[in-house]
Order: sequence, then structure tokens, then C-alpha cells
Amino acid sequence: MAKYLIIGSSAGGIGAVEAIREVDPEGDLALLSEEPYLAYSRPAIAEYLTGEKSQEKILFRPQDFYAHHRVEPILGRKAVRLDLGQRRVHLADGETLSWEKLLLATGGRPFLPKTEGLNLDREGVFTFTTLDEAKKIAAFLDRDTGSSRKAVVIGGGLIGASVSAALMHRGVAVTMVEMKEEILNTILDEEGSTLAEEVFTRAGVQVLTAHTVARVQGRKDRAVSGVVLDDGRELPCALVVVAIGVVPRTELVAGTQIAVNRGILVDRYLETSVPGVYACGDVAESFDFMWGTRRLNPIWPKAYREGWGAGLNMAGRKTEYEGTAAMNSLNYFGFPIAAAGMVAPEGDGYQVLAQRQGRTYRKLVFKDGSVVGLIFMGKVEGSGIIYGLMKDKVQVGDFKDALWQDDLGLIALPEELRRERLARAGGKG
Repeated sequence: MAKYLIIGSSAGGIGAVEAIREVDPEGDLALLSEEPYLAYSRPAIAEYLTGEKSQEKILFRPQDFYAHHRVEPILGRKAVRLDLGQRRVHLADGETLSWEKLLLATGGRPFLPKTEGLNLDREGVFTFTTLDEAKKIAAFLDRDTGSSRKAVVIGGGLIGASVSAALMHRGVAVTMVEMKEEILNTILDEEGSTLAEEVFTRAGVQVLTAHTVARVQGRKDRAVSGVVLDDGRELPCALVVVAIGVVPRTELVAGTQIAVNRGILVDRYLETSVPGVYACGDVAESFDFMWGTRRLNPIWPKAYREGWGAGLNMAGRKTEYEGTAAMNSLNYFGFPIAAAGMVAPEGDGYQVLAQRQGRTYRKLVFKDGSVVGLIFMGKVEGSGIIYGLMKDKVQVGDFKDALWQDDLGLIALPEELRRERLARAGGKG
């Protein structure tokens, strides 16, 4: 029996390992993952696909991480069922593992629409959330056939944008199909999405918004030959990447007493409705400090912070999770984007400052004297400072105009606040 068992070896699982070991250096700790790899950075699989980074270079932690933290890695094996009464998890190979404290860091799985002809068993159809998927696409492209030089990416969100940029880097002609009116619509407002589309179009991506793929076509050998859009247009291609988003992998808790809404519900200590069982990351519906309620936020930094918080609580250091808000820092085709919080709020009581100048765009959203949302595009310097103010709900009324400076730095903040921020940064260092 492991004192601590973690299911999932991505950001949340690694955060939990590090937190547990800070509190409890000796307790038996096991980490189970259906992937056979050491922990790697999922956001970096695009750089693996482009060839800019090797598999070793996208590792999230050094290869001696498990030994150094006295973790038993159980890799390449899948959990299929929980027995909460006996505190056991059943594996696909018939074996079981027992625990005293359990963390579910199972992440999300790609959402697959019910599109005619869309089948992951069909040659040329892929998703893009894991290293294995990046490897499959790379192998497909390495055949270097003329037909593989055209791709259709279904989805214009974070995953779709990432894989589109990577494929363009590999010399593939990409058409991105997004069902909504704007790309990156979950993190940007209309103006920001328009600018992002301009960046992708300038880089050579054909962007089709307000459309869906109605059918994936294939030749007699079942390989993809193209897609048909909802308006009847045919787009020839040999490669289709489904990048609509992810849904929480809650199947492991199905039929148990663990409460689930869209994701596994956790309290402010990252504990589920079953004592001793915790959850974090993409699978967890956790506290969002900006909205003041539990939400899904499938982003990498949030998963790590929640894993850390869960690990502390599992090891006995009761710590309330302060919550997170969606914060994304991106770079496509050399164009940086930072966005966080309520970027397009509805209702009364909000004040908005926004300005676009050529290929730069900035927007700040205020409510009750505090920053509640930000978009920086083209130039992102200072966005981290503003996110910190937003996270701490600092009243910025007396220096709001200073946040609009092109060269925003800590020096723009009131002296007392600046000293507090510097002291905090020094403490972390």
C-alpha cells in the first residue's frame, strides 16, 4: 500500500510530488500513468513536432526526478476502476494498487465531434494533446509525400492554433476551420481574435470561421483524401487534426460517490466529496477567484498549482487553495499574446480601456476598482504585473492610468505596493 498514490504524471502529478516531499520526505509515494514516458511538458509538443526540441528537451523535470524524490513510477499502465471502500485502483492488466491518500490528476481527453467519416483509426486523422500524437503526426509527415503537405485543422482554439503553427513550420499548407465567428474566442475578445486571425493569415494559414467540417472523405484504402464543409465546399487534404478542445477524464470515478459536474468537484483544499481523495488539473472543477465559483480551467500552470496545493493537503499541511483564473501566455509566428480573466464581460459595472495600434492591442477591464481582465497582444511587457494585481484584487483607482504605460514596470506602482511586491519576489527567490 502506498501512503500516497497519484494517478497522472503531468503538471498536476508532478506538483503534488514536490509538495508532498516538502512536507513528508519519507512516506511511500507512487505515481501511475498510462503513458510510458517521464513527465514532459504538454505545451511543448508543438516544438517537438516542428523539430525544434527533442523528446529529452521537452521533459518537465530531469530524468532523475523520480529517484531524487523517492517516487515509484508505474508507467505505461492504465487505471480502469476505483474501489473506494477498499482504497484500491484496478489496472487494465488485472493488478491492483492500494492507497491511503489518492490524487486524481487524469487530465482531459480530446473532444471528438460526431462527424461523418471522422475516425481515429483512419490514416491521416489525428488529435494533438499528447507526445504520442505529436510523434504520429511527425511520422506521417516524414514520409514526405506530396499529398501529406495539406492539412485541415478542425478547431481554432488553443490546441488548433498551436498545431496549425507547428504544421506551417513543417511546410504543410494548413486550413483552420472554426465553427464560431472568431478564433481563440475562449481567451480573446472580438478585436483580439480579429488581430490573431490577421497574424495567422499573414503567416499563410487559411482561416475559415463560422463553418464546420461536415464529412471527412477517404479513398478506397481508407486514407484521408479531403473534407467537405457545411456549405458543400471540398478541401483536399491528407491530414486532418481534430483540435476542438478537451473534456475532463472523469470515467474513472463513474459509479462512485465522487461528485462530478462537468469535472470532478473539489473544495478549497482540492479534496473531492470522498475524504482522502483529491483531484487537480484539467479533470477538476475548482475555485476560480475571478468568477468566485468553481470552473474548469484546462491550462498547464493551473494544473501544477493545484497539484502543489493537493500535495500539501494530502501530506497533512492543511492549506486553502487560493484559486486561479485563466491566464494564457502564447506566441504564434513570433507574435506574443497574454490574456487573463474577464476579457469580454457582460452586464453593468465594468469599465474598459482598450486600444489597438497596428499589430499591437491592449485591453484592461475594471470592476469595483480592481482589474478583472487583460489582453496584451504584440507587446506583452507588464502583463505579469497586472495579472498579479488582478489576482490579489488590488484597488488600482489611484494609479489606473499608470497601468496603461507602454513601459509598465514595478516602478509605476505606488511605493508601498512596489515594496510589498519586491519583498514577495525576494522571498520566493
